[in-house]
Amino acid sequence: MSNPEPIRWGILGPGMIAGRLLAGARRSSSAEVVAVGSRAPERAAQFAERYAIPTAHGSYEDLVADPRVEAVYIALPNGLHHPWTIRALAAGKHVLCEKPYSSDPADVEAAFDAADAAGLVLSEGFMWRHHPQVALLRSILPELGEIQAIRATFSFVLDEPANIRNRPDLDGGSLMDVGCYCISGARLVAGEEPELAFGVARTGPSGVDERFTGVLRFPGGIVAEFTCGFTADHRGLEVIGAAGSVRLTDPWASNPATLVRGGVETVIDEADPYQLELEDIGRAIREKQPPLLGRGDALGQARAIAALRESARTGRAVAAPDTARVPVGGRG
Repeated sequence: MSNPEPIRWGILGPGMIAGRLLAGARRSSSAEVVAVGSRAPERAAQFAERYAIPTAHGSYEDLVADPRVEAVYIALPNGLHHPWTIRALAAGKHVLCEKPYSSDPADVEAAFDAADAAGLVLSEGFMWRHHPQVALLRSILPELGEIQAIRATFSFVLDEPANIRNRPDLDGGSLMDVGCYCISGARLVAGEEPELAFGVARTGPSGVDERFTGVLRFPGGIVAEFTCGFTADHRGLEVIGAAGSVRLTDPWASNPATLVRGGVETVIDEADPYQLELEDIGRAIREKQPPLLGRGDALGQARAIAALRESARTGRAVAAPDTARVPVGGRG
């Protein structure tokens, strides 16, 4: 049987993260990037020339309307994720939207309702979930006994005041930018959605949270704590059980993907999570199978973020909104 025709992708937003996705696309036979769009025509042209992309569009509207584009990768600032996902879906395009999709669960519901109604694939771009380290971690969890605690960190030094991550109007801040990874990791390990959230934010000069500490309690009694921010450099995901513990030293960027258990460090086979992410979406489009990350996962993320933000605002623990208590693991 012949290989399926590659998905023809258009990139909305020619930034650093788009460059990483392009590297993954070049490693895959199931993805072909045919166009890029930017509000600055010269920026689109420069990006297209740098990465040998056939078409450069000088507006988001033109990229979404391009008949050659089957699927759109949205790499725009957080505050633009939802409106341009809706625009792309309305134009008949499948969508892979960079994380986090939104801090508003209603946005997630509306977007997946639109995708389902149009028979299109929509997925949130947590590329780390596609890396082989995740399957290895999940295979080890039963050996740890009863899970006692989950600890996650993701911080880096951001010393660019004008960076979009520092813009409140674009839904910036460390919780949205990197804390969402910690939430994703905690939910994955717990295997269910949190029922209670407590958050503490330190607001920086720009008005966004430059550091955020959160605690999530899950129905089974597991408690996860995480710290994220723009003022230090640290990352990791640790699971502590009654019979042992395991730690991923760099789960989010996977550079390298290293697992530590019982003092023994294992470097996991090199893999490009962006390539694996694109191939997952490709199978969802061509073979009609659910993507790894669908409505349920995106909704769980948005609900946790919303509860943490509300807690940080009020200084009180916040119950997560009612949600179906289904196992967290992907595929829908």
